Amino acid sequence: MLEVGDTAPEVSAQNQHGETVTLAFDDPTVVYFYPKDFTGGCTIEANDFEDALPEYRDAGIDVYGVSMDDVESHADFADEEGVSFDLLADPDGEVSEAFGLDTDEGYTDRRTFVLAGGEVAAVYDPELADPAGHAREVLEDTRDEHVAGE
Repeated sequence: MLEVGDTAPEVSAQNQHGETVTLAFDDPTVVYFYPKDFTGGCTIEANDFEDALPEYRDAGIDVYGVSMDDVESHADFADEEGVSFDLLADPDGEVSEAFGLDTDEGYTDRRTFVLAGGEVAAVYDPELADPAGHAREVLEDTRDEHVAGE
């Protein structure tokens, strides 16, 4: 798994609208991986990030959710939950594997990466990251680091 200081991987994937998104990690970016659309913790986490999204955008921080679900599942999930940020479809696990995450079970563990300046700035472990309030924690940490690094 990628660790703080590692070079950010080059990744592209389709979002819930079927558009190919290529991530450039020059500006602060949060990429959170979650196991599956429409599950309890994953829904809480998506709503948490959506609720905090205006503050992320005000701080110049991009947010992406990634799971091994397909574009159609992401589209249904985003529509039902009102998610406006990009959910990246990773059905073959290529994005997950680029971050060093295990895909053997057909899903990834919950993990959040903060990337900036082309490298990993922070990693949040699923054992320590409660889906409720996680987005706020990441925002505060990233905003503080981004402001300090300017």
